[in-house]
Amino acid sequence: MPDRIDTRNGHSPQPPMPTDAPSPWHAGEIRLQQVLGVDARMDEVGRKVLRDHLIEQHRLFYPQLPFVVLGSVDRNGKPWATLRANRPGFLFATDIYHLTVSLPRDGDDPADAGMEDGDAIGILGIELHTRRRNRLNGTISRTNETSFEIAVGHSFGNCPKYITPRDLEPAETAVAKGSTIERGTDALSDAARALIARSDTFFIASFIEHEDQKRDIDVSHRGGEAGFVHIEDDGPLIIPDYAGNRFFNTLGNLLINPRAGLVFVDFSNGDMLQITGTAEIIMGGAMVANFDRAERLVSFRPTEWIYRPAVFPLRMRPANG
Repeated sequence: MPDRIDTRNGHSPQPPMPTDAPSPWHAGEIRLQQVLGVDARMDEVGRKVLRDHLIEQHRLFYPQLPFVVLGSVDRNGKPWATLRANRPGFLFATDIYHLTVSLPRDGDDPADAGMEDGDAIGILGIELHTRRRNRLNGTISRTNETSFEIAVGHSFGNCPKYITPRDLEPAETAVAKGSTIERGTDALSDAARALIARSDTFFIASFIEHEDQKRDIDVSHRGGEAGFVHIEDDGPLIIPDYAGNRFFNTLGNLLINPRAGLVFVDFSNGDMLQITGTAEIIMGGAMVANFDRAERLVSFRPTEWIYRPAVFPLRMRPANG
């Protein structure tokens, strides 16, 4: 039987966190770092790279992006991940502690319900053609229906590992809002399963709640060869977890709170599949050995999903484009 456990780069402009300050990691992250024997090293790393503000490199990066990955939690406590696009410049820092996001509301996007004033949110800024990515979480301040500001909780960079380079451009035509949307619980549709089976990329949202009721949301990238996410006949998705930066933001969250939200996008036609459900970490055993290069697995069981055809407005640029 496999061993199971139920179920955050760049140069810092300030001195590292004092060594007598509380750990930069939460209990779930620390536990997984301890399993690998890297907890002392990661404590040192975390004090250097996890910041409560946006360094200049990141303040210049976000306005370049034509889309952003967002993670939120709806009113029922369900996490959702989504991709939202707008003209470059829709993300910009008003100062080192705040990032403004200019995006209209979207009632068809289940993640939108978790973007109210005072809500926690996670952001992944990712530039696919350069493979740069930066992560941020914080709290929303919203005064209108077309934008909101995020007070930075944590901001940090990520390495480009496992990112498939893509050059995106706006789609020539847009799908009618709300058209041919599929929704379901538990069992995925054939179209949803097919999208997963051909994907080499997805994004995952997870979160924890602290004793003071403060919520931290993380949203991150996962990549591999096309079809690297396996769909079991009885429903769960089996996700290989490869060697990374040892931050364990996602898995550390899942160790404390098994709820997660996944989003898959077909960058050739704009189809988007969003799933919420529960996850279980599989730390070892024969099942892990069946997945080449995997250090552990995540078994994710869907509880609700939505498939929106052609909703993502960016497409892969033709090779000769």
